[in-house]
Amino acid sequence: MASAAQPAREIPEKSLFRIGEVSRLTATKAFVLRYWESEFPALQPVKSPSGHRLYRREDIETIFEIKRLLYDEGFTIAGARKHLAEQNGGEKEASPEPVLEAPPPPRREPVSRAQRKLLLDLHEELLAILTLLERE
Repeated sequence: MASAAQPAREIPEKSLFRIGEVSRLTATKAFVLRYWESEFPALQPVKSPSGHRLYRREDIETIFEIKRLLYDEGFTIAGARKHLAEQNGGEKEASPEPVLEAPPPPRREPVSRAQRKLLLDLHEELLAILTLLERE
């Protein structure tokens, strides 16, 4: 944890930082910071009225901790998320984590003209059968 505390002393004396400043301070690419926002509930920068991300000092310290866990300690994203949640009081941080990830939808081949006609004919026949059944 010393490596996370040491760079934290280099944070300038101001309360809010834009993503570019945070990227330079933490030596982490902006796209990585945006990805980490989606993966770590503890990392929630505020948005300015114009939509810019504004990171607080606590967010920067959290970024240093995430970076230490991932790069120095060898944690996976899920492991680092769990570790941070345990450090921050457990349930409060762990609740937004999804339990299961849905598999991607199956890839479909384009429907040929003949297949489309067959499906439309079948649809019409099924509607006719449904109409007959509803009359009885």
